[in-house]
Amino acid sequence: MSITEFHITDALKTVKDPELDIDIVSLGLIRTITVDDETVTGVPGAEIVMTLTTPLCPFAGTLIESVEDAVRALGLEDVRVELSFDPPWEASDELKIMLGL
Repeated sequence: MSITEFHITDALKTVKDPELDIDIVSLGLIRTITVDDETVTGVPGAEIVMTLTTPLCPFAGTLIESVEDAVRALGLEDVRVELSFDPPWEASDELKIMLGL
């Protein structure tokens, strides 16, 4: 079975923001997912570009590690996570309603 962006997105729904207890996909923290059948290292992998709710997030390391673990659990060995804060994260209208904002 070939791993797709859909599979990775599903796996990332299991990763929750520790403060908000909402998954990072619903929070809109995932910007792009690129699946490589054969990376430079010769093994299948993926690159995830994500953001955080704030650049000073104290859980950045934990979230990145959780993303890597969730994607590796799918069988992809070469997982790269890149943070991007341009544009800054902004809660969607739906999320604001969920959070009571």
